[in-house]
Amino acid sequence: MGRLVLFLAAAVALATPAADYLTAKRKIGLLRNDRVRPGATVTIGQAELNAYVRWKAPEGVRGTRVVLGVNRATGYARVDFPKLRQAQGQPMNRFLAWLVGGERPIRVDARITSGDGKMTVDLERVEVSGMALSGDVLDLLIRKFLWIYYPDAKIGKAFELDHGIDRMEIDPAAVRVVVGK
Repeated sequence: MGRLVLFLAAAVALATPAADYLTAKRKIGLLRNDRVRPGATVTIGQAELNAYVRWKAPEGVRGTRVVLGVNRATGYARVDFPKLRQAQGQPMNRFLAWLVGGERPIRVDARITSGDGKMTVDLERVEVSGMALSGDVLDLLIRKFLWIYYPDAKIGKAFELDHGIDRMEIDPAAVRVVVGK
C-alpha cells in the first residue's frame, strides 16, 4: 500500500506542471481566438503562469519563474544572451557576445498597470549576474540595448491590448484577464 501511495504522489508531482501548462494554454487560446464572452474574466493562476512560461521559454533561456504581486511581477531566468539571439536568427556582435556570453542569472521587477484596453509595463529594476540596474542606468539600457535589439518591446509605453481585453488584474495568486463589454 505504501508503494502505491508513493507512486501516485510521484505521478501527481510529475503531471501537475504539464496539466498547469495545458490549462494555461487552453485559457490563452480562448483569449487569442476571441472565444471569451464580453464581460467575462479568465483567471490564470500563479502555477499555470509559471508552467506556461517554462514551457514557452526560447532556446538560450531556462529556469524561468514569475512571482506575482499586486500590479507587479518579478521574473527570474538564466539567460545566455548570444545563444538567445542566435536562436532568433540574429547573431550578436562579437564584442557584445564576449561581454555578456555565458548563462547569466536575471531578475526583472516590473510594475504593470492596465485599463480601458491599454497596458503599461514599467521596469523598476533589472539584475544581471547580481548587478542591479535601476533609474537612469536602466533607462539607458532600455534605450541603447533593449529597443535596438527588440524594437517592438513595449517597455514604459502604453500599448493596446488585443482581443477585446479591457484590463489585467494582477495579485499574488493570479492574473485575471477581463474582457471588455
